[in-house]
Amino acid sequence: MANAQLFKSMIGKLLPSTNAKNHEGANAYALTPQHALAQYAMTGCLNGTFYTAAETQLSDVLTMANEVDDEFIAKLAVYSREKGAMKDMPTMLLAILAARQSAFLAPAFMRVIDNGKMLRNFVQILRSGATGRKSLGSRPKRLVQTWLTEASTHRLLTASVGNEPSLADVVKMVHPQPKDAEQAAVFAWLIGKPFDMNALPQVIQDYEMVKRGVSTDLPDVPFQMLTHLDLSTAQWSSIAKNMGWQALRINLNTLLRHGVFNDVTMVDFVAARLRDEQSIRKAKAFPYQLLMAYQAAKQEMPVVISEALQDALEHSLVNVPHLAGKKVVVCPDVSGSMQSPATGFRKGATTSVRCIDVAGLVAAAMLRSNPETIVLPFENEVVDIRLNGRDSVMTNAKRLANIGGGGTNCSAPLAWLVKQKMTVDVVIFVSDNQSWMDAKGHGATTTMHHWAEIKRRNPQAKLVCIDIQPYANSQAAEREDILNIGGFSDEVFKLVGLFVNNELAAGHWVEVINQVEL
Repeated sequence: MANAQLFKSMIGKLLPSTNAKNHEGANAYALTPQHALAQYAMTGCLNGTFYTAAETQLSDVLTMANEVDDEFIAKLAVYSREKGAMKDMPTMLLAILAARQSAFLAPAFMRVIDNGKMLRNFVQILRSGATGRKSLGSRPKRLVQTWLTEASTHRLLTASVGNEPSLADVVKMVHPQPKDAEQAAVFAWLIGKPFDMNALPQVIQDYEMVKRGVSTDLPDVPFQMLTHLDLSTAQWSSIAKNMGWQALRINLNTLLRHGVFNDVTMVDFVAARLRDEQSIRKAKAFPYQLLMAYQAAKQEMPVVISEALQDALEHSLVNVPHLAGKKVVVCPDVSGSMQSPATGFRKGATTSVRCIDVAGLVAAAMLRSNPETIVLPFENEVVDIRLNGRDSVMTNAKRLANIGGGGTNCSAPLAWLVKQKMTVDVVIFVSDNQSWMDAKGHGATTTMHHWAEIKRRNPQAKLVCIDIQPYANSQAAEREDILNIGGFSDEVFKLVGLFVNNELAAGHWVEVINQVEL
């Protein structure tokens, strides 16, 4: 009979030793500079998290960027905006390129700055001095000027909503040269200078007439430009019809408060818009945003609207892979640190969605697409819970999120699988990865030890670690059978499917980013 302990000790010697400490002081594996920067770009919002302050995040990003070349930073900025739908980090990466006077700034800028909010973010970050300069500089200034002169009237009106800086501040900073009399009038109107009313686009003329009390017909402008007016329910209904999909999702309670949903026709209209698949894709909706809208809806919200949000969530999960014939295990972290806001703490604007909500959502989505999936929530140990794959994603996500508490022990689900001698093909973790209850003094992590035991029984098994917080370490070392990835969007599901089906290159996630064409 072979000596089992001997073989276990031999496996331990072959495993990679840890080379970093996580935020709990436990041993971990440091991600490469490119991988670590990608993790921050796809999960960081420059806000405080459970373990780090916003200032620390900023410092970490700047340090990591110094170890990465300009081309990768530009590609990552594009990837995190287009695939991750992130806002702060892509503009931060552009600001870093601007400070370096990089030739890669221009092609990345045209892809990342896709709306006025992103433009104002870019100017704000550059002017803050966070990347080493407080002036825009000639090249960034030209890019901003070009954006303004090529923007449509509708785009400029949308960009005019918001401050710090306002669009008027941006126009005053860069002094764009108008292409014609109409644009000259628009720029003058934006910054509060005298303008030729007859030269303005009709929509702005109509808005001015409403502001001056001459007309009651609401123009097709961003609804935020109208909310200071004393509006009737009929006018609020008109606003609802013109809202973009994201604005509609965010302002459901506002419409309810103003009586819009007293009209059955409007209830049906809004519900149809919310569940429209094309609109959901165009809006680049995060699945967790729909969960947030559902949770935030007032109790008086019409049932049809609540059901439409559930339908919209299901549509937003179109990239969840169906892993036919695979034994899938999903391990959502339900420990105490997962109670923190998914996008960090921001004074006056902290999201109500927690990391545990996102983890529960990912697990529930995988269960819905792969009904035989085993779900193993963990904290100190694995939490015993029975989920029904036929229940809605929303229902199962809420059940998982209601567990919560305890320390973080990432190896617990793997230990459970070893004990059960379970046959598995794919194990997926959704965590902040800051395991400490299973910490070892030296050598490989406990997670890697248990994964080695699972691999003995299941040589083709793959491990995916989805991180939803901006930390630069993992409990599992990146290698052929292990994928470390971060993010909130359904791009994560797409890459999981590619990895499981052996369709990712050897560089995994970093290689995907490197394939972005500028």
